[in-house]
Parts: sequence; structure tokens; C-alpha cells
Amino acid sequence: MSDDDRELAVERLERVRAAVREARAIRVAELCRRLGVSAATMRRDLEALEARGELRRVHGGAVSVESRLEEPLFDDKAGMASREKSRVAGAAARRAGQGATVYLDGGSTVLELARELRPRTDLTVVTNSLRAATELSGQGPRTILVGGELRRLSQTLVGTLTRHVLETLQFDVAFMGTMGLGLDGSITTTDPAEAYTKELVMGRAAEVVLLADRSKLGKVSFARAGRLDQVDVLVTDRGVGRDWRKVLKAAGVALVEA
Repeated sequence: MSDDDRELAVERLERVRAAVREARAIRVAELCRRLGVSAATMRRDLEALEARGELRRVHGGAVSVESRLEEPLFDDKAGMASREKSRVAGAAARRAGQGATVYLDGGSTVLELARELRPRTDLTVVTNSLRAATELSGQGPRTILVGGELRRLSQTLVGTLTRHVLETLQFDVAFMGTMGLGLDGSITTTDPAEAYTKELVMGRAAEVVLLADRSKLGKVSFARAGRLDQVDVLVTDRGVGRDWRKVLKAAGVALVEA
């Protein structure tokens, strides 16, 4: 390789690194389009950057290594992107039809949804969230709390014991939260027991609505809690990029931007 070729390769790697860092998650096809190189060249570049620990390859693309999530305390999490979460919750509430049986997952965005649903005395709400149950305890829908092992960090009841209640129920709509949504379509959280309960719920619902502000897109965590193709609707805030729109369309997921 000549000196000029080496300089071009170094410049290209820097452009790839910057694109992945900016987008947090990006497809190989989009990188090829931006840089005007073949898929084979781009895969070699991604391999080189992954070997240096500067990104992580996933099926069909790459994600920033800065995107792996650790879970904050619930009260800290509730204060993050609070305006976006409120808008997302307001848009999601309109998915709960008259007389519906709905499931409310754990998480701060779904807690905002519980507040939106508090006036809805026509609903039956099933939840594993202690915070959501407390929010609805004074007034509002008929509320059923799922039993299980208490996970203190998220204030949810999780694990195999939840199966004994959940397998006896069917939901018109399940409103699910997530720590992150990977470009490969993986829905992730930090705890395997919580992941187990989330995936069990999604299999019991006629419609699955995922609530995630845009900061969650491209983020990954420890335990996979399901796949994007198990979701019917993603409710998020405005500004979803073209790459993510393609991913959602391919998975058959309707996008609602609040």
C-alpha cells in the first residue's frame, strides 16, 4: 500500500468512527453510501475499529461502544428526558381503547403512562411495577399487581414466579419499557429475571406498544428481553433518523413520534 493509500485509509477510518459515534447505531449500507466504498471494504474497516475497541459490530451494522447502558437508580432515571417521556406517555395513552385490559411494564416512561391512565375507570390494568400500582391505588382503573421477586433497583416484581399469574391472563395491549433498543432489533435490559418477565408478557398481548424516548435507540444492555419483530408500535419522541425508520419498517413496526 502506498503512503497516499495509507493516508486515505486512516482518513476513512476516522470518518467511520465519527459516523458511528454520532449516530450511535448505523447500518453498513448507510456507511457505504456516505463514504462511497464497497461493503467488503466497510466490513474490513469495522473489523479494524472493533479490534481497537472503538465500536461494536452487530448484524448489518455497528454501534458505538459508548452506547452500552448501566441502569441508574429509579428516581434518577425518572428525571432523565422528563419532557420527552411525558409526551411519549401521552401519545401511548391513546392506544388504550374503551374497556381494555392493559399491561403496564416497569420503568419511568411507563410510570408516566400510569399517571395518564389514572382517570380511566373503564380499564383493567395489570402491572409488575410497584410504582405504577401505587400511582393507581387511590383512584382510576381496576388494578392487578403481579407477584414475583422484588427487584429493588427498578421497583418491579420479576422472575419465574410471575409466570403463575401472567400465563392465566391475556392483554389487549401491553405497554413495555426498555433500557435500550439495538440496531439488530434486540430489546435489552440489565437483569435476566426482568428480561424473562418482559418476554413472557409480550407473548400474552394482542398488541405490544414499546415506549422509548429517542435516547434509547441504538443503546444495548446486558440481557435480551425480546425482539423488535414482537412489537407492533414504537412510541418515541420526534427526530427518528432514516436508518431507524428502515429498521422499523423492515420489522413491521408502526412508528408514533410524540
